[in-house]
Amino acid sequence: MRTADLTDLIRAHETGDAVGIYSVCSAHPVVIDAAIAQADADGTPTLIEATSNQVDQFGGYTGMRPADFRDLVHRIADDRGFDRERVVLGGDHLGPNRWQGRPAAEAMANADALVAAYVEAGFSKIHLDCSMSCADDPAVLGDDLVAERTARLLRIAEDAARRAGTRPCYVIGTEVPVPGGAHETLDGVTPTAPEAARRTIAAHRDAFAAHGVADAWDRVIALVVQPGVEFDHLKVVDYRRSGTAALRRVIDDEPMLVFEAHSTDYQRPEALRALVEDHWAILKVGPGLTFALREALFALAAIEAELVDDAARSHLPDVVEQRMLAEPGYWQGYYGGDATEQRIARRYSYSDRLRYYWPDPAIDAACATLYANLDRTGIPEPLLSQYLPAQYARVRAGALAPTPRALVVDRVRDVLRDYAAACHPETNEGSHV
Repeated sequence: MRTADLTDLIRAHETGDAVGIYSVCSAHPVVIDAAIAQADADGTPTLIEATSNQVDQFGGYTGMRPADFRDLVHRIADDRGFDRERVVLGGDHLGPNRWQGRPAAEAMANADALVAAYVEAGFSKIHLDCSMSCADDPAVLGDDLVAERTARLLRIAEDAARRAGTRPCYVIGTEVPVPGGAHETLDGVTPTAPEAARRTIAAHRDAFAAHGVADAWDRVIALVVQPGVEFDHLKVVDYRRSGTAALRRVIDDEPMLVFEAHSTDYQRPEALRALVEDHWAILKVGPGLTFALREALFALAAIEAELVDDAARSHLPDVVEQRMLAEPGYWQGYYGGDATEQRIARRYSYSDRLRYYWPDPAIDAACATLYANLDRTGIPEPLLSQYLPAQYARVRAGALAPTPRALVVDRVRDVLRDYAAACHPETNEGSHV
């Protein structure tokens, strides 16, 4: 997707057309495939983003550098016959996030290289986020310091863009809590105060001018603010538009600026539509997609248990549990409670720490066995009705192939259908049928 296409969408929103775009924040190939399939069906572009902890110049937790992620997305698009020009690649929370435990000078040097690697790889939507404190910083950074560091990264990005012959769009600001959902139990979430949003805009505009990159302000398309949505392990805080009336007015005087909403996972369809109408024209979703992926794979494992002898089964849920217990680093500091509560959270939590484990070789092998077994046996319709009823309906209607991978992709698309309807309601009217 060309940068111009994204700015055209923002311009359409600013002129009164309540349209938006959803951002798929996942490195899982099946999720990416589902996003491209949904966009293909809708005739829309697709926005796919890598986060700074997933993908960096050293490989991130996925083992991918920015060019590797780009190549993965392009391969999946090519396999679907989807025009690469309709794909926009984004980088999320690009800054010192991965290196917060190091002194600021070292963390920011790494952030410089991170941003350059993303832009040089062709990522055209760049979220610059310097809100996090480093080892020798105060606990909370002031607006001016955050903006100063962001302007530094913008200069790096603009220099890289000139080398690559591109003109990226930028997103500034951050949300609270940190990326990936709340770590603690939530009673509620307060939307960003209007005056705080105004200070963020003013501080960044001034810092950009001081660093000689004021001409890039026209390509700052979104401000990340908290609309009052979040999820923790067991609960979702729903959007209440009555709480954002004043906040929405902040961008009235910014002709090319919309809001970007993070942690919109698990919001109800009507809430997603309200967010777009209220100028959150970019909706981020990540854990909610891998949550649906896990639901589909565990459902297929239950079907497999009915059809395949024990010795030949994938035992996918058991393999996942074994690997999460053997390598607890991605969940242990997040899930409290007794042993039963932790086991339930490992498998079913909204925060979906399980998503970090899908690349594990043993889990990946179990998924391959699951697919192979069900490809061999076939999936009887009554079992499909029992475990994946929405997919059963589409299979019966002749709209979906009853193959295991197609069923998993379609279950992830169930989530994306709500986002597509929120962002493009006319295109997606009746899309759940």
